[in-house]
Amino acid sequence: METLSISSLVKEKIDIVDFLGQYLKLTPAGKNFRAVCPFHKEKTPSFMISPDKQIWHCFGCGNGGDVIKFLMLYENLEFFDALKVLAEKAGVNLDVHGGRDFKTYDVLYKVLESAKEFYRNNLYGSEEVKKYLIDRGLKGETAKEFELGVAPDEYDALTRHLLNKKFSIADMEKAGLIFKTERGTYWDRFRGRLMFPLYNHVGKVVGFTGRILPGRDDRNTGKYVNSPETPIFQKSKILYGFHKTKNDIREARSAILVEGQMDFLMMWQDGVKNVIATSGTALTSEHLKTLKKIADELILSFDADEAGQVAAERGIDLASGLDLSVKVLVLDDPKMKDPADVVRERPGHIAELLKTAKPAMEYYFYKYLYTRSGETDFQKVKKNLRVVLGKVKLLSSPIEKDHWIKELSEISKLGEGVLLEEMENIKEAQGSSVAEDDPLQEPEREFTRRDLICQRLMGLAMNDKEINEKFKEYLDYLPESYRKLYENSGKDIDGSLNKTWELISLRFSFENAGFSAKGEVPNNSKGKGSASGDLDNKLKDEFAQLIHELKLDHLKERQARLGAEARELEAAGKDDEWMEKVKEYKAVTEEIHKLKAQS
Repeated sequence: METLSISSLVKEKIDIVDFLGQYLKLTPAGKNFRAVCPFHKEKTPSFMISPDKQIWHCFGCGNGGDVIKFLMLYENLEFFDALKVLAEKAGVNLDVHGGRDFKTYDVLYKVLESAKEFYRNNLYGSEEVKKYLIDRGLKGETAKEFELGVAPDEYDALTRHLLNKKFSIADMEKAGLIFKTERGTYWDRFRGRLMFPLYNHVGKVVGFTGRILPGRDDRNTGKYVNSPETPIFQKSKILYGFHKTKNDIREARSAILVEGQMDFLMMWQDGVKNVIATSGTALTSEHLKTLKKIADELILSFDADEAGQVAAERGIDLASGLDLSVKVLVLDDPKMKDPADVVRERPGHIAELLKTAKPAMEYYFYKYLYTRSGETDFQKVKKNLRVVLGKVKLLSSPIEKDHWIKELSEISKLGEGVLLEEMENIKEAQGSSVAEDDPLQEPEREFTRRDLICQRLMGLAMNDKEINEKFKEYLDYLPESYRKLYENSGKDIDGSLNKTWELISLRFSFENAGFSAKGEVPNNSKGKGSASGDLDNKLKDEFAQLIHELKLDHLKERQARLGAEARELEAAGKDDEWMEKVKEYKAVTEEIHKLKAQS
């Protein structure tokens, strides 16, 4: 059975309303349901769910799809990951129903799970590692909760174990657990290391981070080794610990981001539950895309060394550009270089420090202005001011920009106008780590006024036989793509409108439940609670009005085309053809005037 059949089977067994209701607060909207969209900021609900069609669509940001697409977007999962989660919920046995592609994909989870158990069992027999964890302040229950383990200091210990479990060399290599040497032999990727399993956002092991064990570190050995990218592991999407803390983050609407696994584990152990870590990788917009759905605030706590501060500054710029409120946790003891040190030496103190976390711009003011207040070299002063102005420019909120320009004016004794002018001269990329091709959300499809008129007319026709018969008289006024869509009843249509038929149907239900989609052409069909006859009359009146607008738009488009053709003929000296074209232009212009007079 192919993957498409598996997805269809899963969707048949999972009711989209019940499933999305676990994530969103749903309210009835006629025969559909509505909610505040989780994929963009909005106050008025524009996220609609159709139980009949088992689909959802947001008229605000343009996202839409089935239950699989929702889980992919909400949990930031790949297709197979989302399908696996839903299959388990639906009780679909993938060993039985899974096609070849899915089984190839699914075996990676199984081999990684087996590797995790192997590493975890080794931890219990290693007194050396237990002592190291105790010295670092980590409790046994914390290590157990996050399934820490040990990779033996042997070149093929895991390989032999997994072969005994009937896994193939090819699957181990594809999962990133082993690699092929120049001699053609296979070695374990992780050897002599403390192992941290990396989980996707629904708690499945997708990779590992291995820290070199004490006494084995040398200049030729990396302190940390991460799993390579695999079909189920993308470093830019994984936040360490998120599968455990996402509900705490959602409840607090705030996420605390630390630099590594040990910082995370110590803070979590100390009672700070809304924490995540980047697993030794740079913060990306994929990480922020995940956090932004459930948090309004990001608190950064990176190491006090230079590398940590550079990472913190990059994180601030990236998050600020995406309209997340950002603060920085400043450690108050220079002898403690990271949050793990603070927790070990002063349990409970980290919670107090979080209360005094500095807003990101205050952190920049302190770093570039306050600590250098004695600077007299004009060029250095100017450079520091420009750095801070560059940070202000990155802010997405005009209100925040105005606030910090006023603050900067107070500190620098320079006028706000001067600072604004200087800020405008700074290139957008200064101090920014935000990639232009890496937006927080997929660009939404913008519908033109004519698109919206056509879609509303087709929605009316789809839901009223009398209107549908009348609508057939005006098909020549439709753009070709919409005429083709209507004539084929939405089936087997290629191109950008291939899902518009379902969208039109959902949009019609949405509006007639008493709600208006973003940018929608005003209509008179919002008389919820009116008598049936009154509603029918309103729909027919609206149909007539929209046909009037469609004809007008059609004629204006024709008028513009004829005008352009006439100018070309005149320039080419083709007088007779030019005169004929001018006559056509005048006739169309008269029709436009008549239509306008009827309004």
